[in-house]
Amino acid sequence: MMFRMIAIVAGLGLALAAPAEAQTPRKGGTIRMTAPYGSSFTSLDIHTTQRAQDEIYAKALHRSLYIWDSAEGKPVPELAKEAVVSGGGLVYTFKLRDDAYFHNGRKMTADDVIWSYNRIMDGSKAYPGARYVRIIEGAAAVEKGQAKEISGLKKIDDFTVEMKLTEKVDPAFYLFTALTSIYPADEAVKDSFIQHPIGLGPFKFVEHVPGSRIVMERWDRFYKPGKPYADKVIVSVMGEAAARDVAFRNKEIDTSVLGPAQYVAYQADPNLKGTIAEVAEVFTRYMGINPAFKPFADKRVRQAINYAIDTDLIINKLVKGKAYRATSWLPLTSTAYDKAMKPYPYDPAKARQLLAEAGYPSGFEFEWTTSQNESWGLPIVAAVIPMLDKVGIKAKVKQVEAAVLSEVVRSGDYQAFIYSQQTGPDPQAALKCFHSSTPQSACNYMNFKNAEFDKIIDEAGQADDTAKRTQLLQKANALLYDEAPVWFFNYNKAVMAVQPWLHGVQLNATELTHQNVEDLWVDETSPAK
Repeated sequence: MMFRMIAIVAGLGLALAAPAEAQTPRKGGTIRMTAPYGSSFTSLDIHTTQRAQDEIYAKALHRSLYIWDSAEGKPVPELAKEAVVSGGGLVYTFKLRDDAYFHNGRKMTADDVIWSYNRIMDGSKAYPGARYVRIIEGAAAVEKGQAKEISGLKKIDDFTVEMKLTEKVDPAFYLFTALTSIYPADEAVKDSFIQHPIGLGPFKFVEHVPGSRIVMERWDRFYKPGKPYADKVIVSVMGEAAARDVAFRNKEIDTSVLGPAQYVAYQADPNLKGTIAEVAEVFTRYMGINPAFKPFADKRVRQAINYAIDTDLIINKLVKGKAYRATSWLPLTSTAYDKAMKPYPYDPAKARQLLAEAGYPSGFEFEWTTSQNESWGLPIVAAVIPMLDKVGIKAKVKQVEAAVLSEVVRSGDYQAFIYSQQTGPDPQAALKCFHSSTPQSACNYMNFKNAEFDKIIDEAGQADDTAKRTQLLQKANALLYDEAPVWFFNYNKAVMAVQPWLHGVQLNATELTHQNVEDLWVDETSPAK
């Protein structure tokens, strides 16, 4: 089955243009996925890593309270069967599944949910998922070491949990990612857990060959009847686009993320153009700027960088149109995106004027940390450097591995970096990354602090009216545009080649490589029986 799929998130929903599949899913076979964002996985402990690379395997191995439904364009209950809302929208009482078994055969209970969230809030570990769990009352106190347990979590019985929130948000948008996976409390405290993780997902861990692959096999006690379809999932590390291309053409892998050059090549190839799946993702690519580095402390310098770069030229020539121009932080696919906003125009003269006003008429020099990523890494940095040079700003490149870059970003050990960050699906959660109460290690990577911004976000968090909340979030997004804590580069158009024998691929706008693998199946034409 050859196909071309395009998804656009409009408003709250996801519109799909894809042929309907009438075939009955086949049981058995092996699904061969790729991890395309670096030369390794960071950890087998998904609580510790925010990299999209690691969540690819974690979607098969683990489960959270909610899960992303690509057809609906929103998170839906998963380990939670239902939620009853009370307390003016601040109290959620979750009825949990009583048929979810960990891969060691033990049934999940409310204790595992509470233990997992308390673990994630351990401030000494700086787990990235803390940014999501922090919406629970008392979570911040645990993070700061002021309390041992989250006060806003209460066990009613083995399969009922009460959760009090600090603001009026939908917890579904916070508790669906693998960063908030529910671990088995008794097993996860053991040292062996990190080498041999145990989850609730449709596939159980078999082996990890560092720098090569993770192998998982079907979990027969998975709680969705008849699923998963496949017997095995192999996630192979393939950070090099050329290697993925060869493997895909040789039918050695079932999925392959396409970079800009391959996107053009596959579209032009009659044998491959029908394999393309694409979606407008909720990711913003940007250059992060450290305000502790003196020139970057001045807003005019940060604005000058945005004026100095011909962003449209880079998107057209280097990214080959596989992106959408960024105006501010929230992407086109966000429910709070403001269509009236216009991006920074290319204006080197304005950049020079702002630099002179800020006291840098001759410019300055800085170090720019980057990975080799072809869509938002070294090739982009190389194209930007001469543009900055024209206005007197000199950039020295510091190249690091993708896994190292994610740690550099979280630790603040940089003058500038280039990155791709999830900026949805919930606009409030995305913008909260710039709130001064959000630690750098969670997602406030630029260590942004602005009292007016905090006030707007806090007000949005207490707003009952959706329209009022959206208006406030748009105001906060406009303030970020003016403050320019980053160079606003682009919003990603994700493109993945899918072999014709792999069925059930979801157009996931939160990250195309993150598939609910229990819904994938391979037909008998797959070379991997």
